[in-house]
Amino acid sequence: MNWDLNRLFRLHAREITGALRLRGASRDLAEDLMQDAFLRVLSAPPRRAEGRDNPRGYLFRIARNLLIDRVRREGRLPVIGLDLTDLGQLPDTAPDPEAALYQQERLDRIAAALAEMPERTRHAFALHRLQGATMAEVAAEMGISTSRAWGLIHEAYRHLRACLHEG
Repeated sequence: MNWDLNRLFRLHAREITGALRLRGASRDLAEDLMQDAFLRVLSAPPRRAEGRDNPRGYLFRIARNLLIDRVRREGRLPVIGLDLTDLGQLPDTAPDPEAALYQQERLDRIAAALAEMPERTRHAFALHRLQGATMAEVAAEMGISTSRAWGLIHEAYRHLRACLHEG
């Protein structure tokens, strides 16, 4: 893939955000989903030819799908009132010991991968992923450009993915 994502971001970020707003997303949610769409393309470019000829359309589709996923996820959590007699009938959701061990091993590998990162990269990742800061907020906090913040976060994701897939 030979896309210039910085150029695509400058050309289409506002347009994608506006389209998400027209679909009912708040300003903050639209901006976050737009950034997530670019991060998704950056971390996992299209494998089939369908997205390579029309990067704008591909980005719009990813952003729209992210919004649909978000709406579905929020709609799946109905609130149900239970009285105390119903609690005994609920299934045990605790993971089996093997699954718990696997998840603990993954968490240990993630912690080790985070410790290997340069401080600036780890800080940018923590602001964005753990504290929910937008790219603009990360950039402002760190005193860097938005594109540099985006690059640091992408670097962190790439490192984490590589560490989780090895071993």
